[in-house]
Order: sequence, then C-alpha cells, then structure tokens
Amino acid sequence: MKNKIAVISEHASPLATLGGVDSGGQNVYVAELAKHLSILGYDLDIYTRWEDASLPQVINWMQGIRVIHIEAGRKEPIAKEELLPLMDQFRKGILSFIRSSKISYGLIHANFWMSGLVAAQLKEKLGIPFVITFHALGKVRQLHQGDNDKFPPERMTIEEDIIRRADQIIAECPQDKEDLLKYYGAPSFKITTIPCGFSSKEFYPIDKALARRLLQLAPDESVILQLGRMVPRKGVDNVIRAMAKLKSGKIRLLVVGGEFDEKDVLSNPEIKRLHALSQELGISASVNFVGRKNRDLLKFYYSAADVFVTTPWYEPFGITPLEAMACGTPVIGANVGGIKYSVIDGETGVLVPPNDADILARSIDQLVSDKALLERMGRNGVKRVNADFSWHMIARQADQLYQRLILSSRYTSNLIPVNPKSKTRAA
Repeated sequence: MKNKIAVISEHASPLATLGGVDSGGQNVYVAELAKHLSILGYDLDIYTRWEDASLPQVINWMQGIRVIHIEAGRKEPIAKEELLPLMDQFRKGILSFIRSSKISYGLIHANFWMSGLVAAQLKEKLGIPFVITFHALGKVRQLHQGDNDKFPPERMTIEEDIIRRADQIIAECPQDKEDLLKYYGAPSFKITTIPCGFSSKEFYPIDKALARRLLQLAPDESVILQLGRMVPRKGVDNVIRAMAKLKSGKIRLLVVGGEFDEKDVLSNPEIKRLHALSQELGISASVNFVGRKNRDLLKFYYSAADVFVTTPWYEPFGITPLEAMACGTPVIGANVGGIKYSVIDGETGVLVPPNDADILARSIDQLVSDKALLERMGRNGVKRVNADFSWHMIARQADQLYQRLILSSRYTSNLIPVNPKSKTRAA
C-alpha cells in the first residue's frame, strides 16, 4: 500500500448527482482520480461538507476509498458562494476526525480554493504537504462575470495566499497555467500541468442508429447535443441563437443537464430562460430540454448526436468534450481554456469564438452537411482521448507528482536538527 492521502473537496462530493448548479466537472474529477489512484495502491479519504442528513458520516465507498462527511453549517445543500464562513468549522471537523482516528497522511490534495484554504491551515497544524487543483480561478471568473460573481471579494486574496503556501499547484491545461502566472504571479516551478480525463469504461462509441432507437430519436434528423451544467456562463443561449440561424434542413438540439428530470425541467431558472429564448426565436419545436440523465445513459446521448456543441464564456478545463470525443462525436467548442487544448481544430472538431452565434451556425452547417468529415473527426477524437486523456494516465501523472512531494517532505523533515543533549529534534 502506498501513502494514505487526504482529498478535500468542500462542495463537490463524488457521491453527488451531476448536472446541478454546483455539481459537475469537479465532482467527476474527484471521483475518477480517486478511483484510479486506489488502483495504483493509494488509500484515500475524501472529505466533503455534510449536506445530506440521511447519509452516515463515513462511507466506505470503494476499495481503498472512504467519503467522510464533515459537519459545517446545516445539513442541506448550500450554494458554494455562501460557504466561506463555514470553512473554519469544516477545518476543525477535519482536524478533529484526523486526531481522533489517529490518521497519518502523506499528502493532502485540495480541490477548489476553499478546500485550499483548509489544506493550508491543516499543513500549518499537522505539517502535511498539500497540492491544489483550483478548478477555477477567482480573477478569471471576475473578468467574465463582473458583478454577477457572487463569491466574496476576499476570494482572490485567499487564492494568492494558497499559492504561496501550496507545495504544488496542478494546472488543468496550458491556459490554466498561463492564468496562474499572469494574474497571480505563481512561480512556474510550483505548477505541474495535469489535465482532466475520461473513463473508457463509461464512454465509448455506440452505433448511432442503435443509440437513436434507444432514445426514441428520429433517424433522419441531424442531432446537436449540448450537455452539462445549466448556468449562464456555459453559453447554452449562444447555441440556441445559432440554431435559429442554421441553413441546413431538419436539425434538433438536445439539451441535457440540470438538477431536475424532464417532467420538471422548467423548474431550473436557467432552463426556463433558455426555453423562453427558444420560443422567442420560433425554434422551440426543434429544441428539447431533457433534464438530468443518469451517467450510464450519457454515452447514448453522445453517440446519438452528429455534433456535440459547447461554447462557454470561459472553461478551466471541460470534461464533456473528452466524453463526446470518446464516443466518436466531433466537438464544436469555444476557443477558450481547456477546450482549445483538448479539441484539435479541424481534426477532432472545430474551435469557434464564444458568444458568436453566426460563426457557430456556419460551423454546424458545415459539419452536418459533410458526413465524411464527421466520420473522420469522430475517428480522430476517439484516438486522441484514448492516447492522451484516460483517467489511468492522469492518475499515473498525479502519482508521480505525489511521490515527488512526499519524498521531498520526508527528506526535509529528516534535515531538522537534533539536540545532541536530549537526542530529540529541535522544536
């Protein structure tokens, strides 16, 4: 057994249902990285905020992985923008659990800035080195969201302090590293680029005709898929506006995501806004909001689609383009963040500017009218993700980083001078 690792993810539990406002890529990242690190021999405890009173504090989730719920505020979902005042209680709860259980961790892996704050405090108390994956940066979010950013203003100062105190920072793509250097002055030697991944057991090509029959989709329509969290920054309105500008024939847009099933899908405020937009543009008959879907169904949606479209304003990484490519579906993605890293323009899909419905519409028209191009891009996408983005490969890269930090920490601790009279280490 390799070292025991503490994973902190204050708002994104690996047990959460995906698609809601605060559940998406980070939940997948925490879950999948933990699964594949356990295969490599790690023993992992994932600490997350206790927001479901029906769950026990400790869940033996999988072999070598426990999910530990820590009380911080009321045991119910709370928007992540409101969690900072609860982090002191969260940190005390983790510290109490560690001490009462007499656990010795070789490393902490924090996810998101509030978990980074807690990890930095635990490092100070317990001397455990920590690595952080930010998943999103406050200064970048502020640039794109302005006054709509509801996180407390001290977020940026806290992130700067975390960067100073972290032993390593995982950048999820070259853009993420560039943002850390440009906006935070992070030292380059502290940054290791390790992308997100996809699960080849969950996502693989399925015959398109079969997938459409299973989903009761017409075989003679071109299908565009938008899948993910339903929040404004994901740019789903841009896709709907592009639908109204298409010159091609029968095209249907499937919008998958949100925290509600199809019958209650309009209970989501963002989906309600998007539905109203489709009505305003006169294309509501061609836009289907199908709500949340179990993860084991997603491969059928990806495979049934001719094109997967994702045009967020910004994207720290973006796991859904990997999943789409793994299913052999070309991606039209915004030329931002991790999408411009994972999607090869002209080879596995097309990169377009965000918030430009005209260019997006032209790109959709081009792809759906050229079946040979779609097939070539689909094959290229499958090859690319399997060559570079499997979670097994990502876990191997994380393992190398972990071992380097753990060995460095042990070496440093061995350099602490010993008092020759007492034969104990100097305080």
